[in-house]
Amino acid sequence: MKLNDLRDNEGATHSKKRVGRGIGSGTGKTGGRGVKGQKSRSGVAVNGFEGGQMPLYRRLPKRGFNNIFAKSYNTVSIGRVQTAIDAKKLDAKETVNAEALIKAGVIRRAKDGVRLLADGELKAKVTFDIAGASKSAIEKVEKAGGSVKLPAKAETTE
Repeated sequence: MKLNDLRDNEGATHSKKRVGRGIGSGTGKTGGRGVKGQKSRSGVAVNGFEGGQMPLYRRLPKRGFNNIFAKSYNTVSIGRVQTAIDAKKLDAKETVNAEALIKAGVIRRAKDGVRLLADGELKAKVTFDIAGASKSAIEKVEKAGGSVKLPAKAETTE
């Protein structure tokens, strides 16, 4: 192989469109810009400009805000945990926390913690040590003989 033999893979590059090179090229004369007017000239960027009329993005009211202190939890259903236990990926005898769920492949990464939801059925007796859980999820876990340990300040909401 020689340096002059090196080239990109087939289809990796597109040849640049040569604009304004005669009538036979298909992009001659006006160069694909149509005829006359502001947008046919150079140096024009008219995104959102409505000819002096109040633009749409200023006519509409502002609404809401972005809470920078909001926590982002991974939600895990009880049914999903039971599936992992059945597949022998989770050990029901050990405490189930964020690290155990990541290792089992139930979640990819622990964001601000894991929140347990009541979707599905739980047959195994499991101890959870997680950031949050819905009331109905806690009821289902306790009905199956397990327990849910939450941080001191976390409120359970449905």
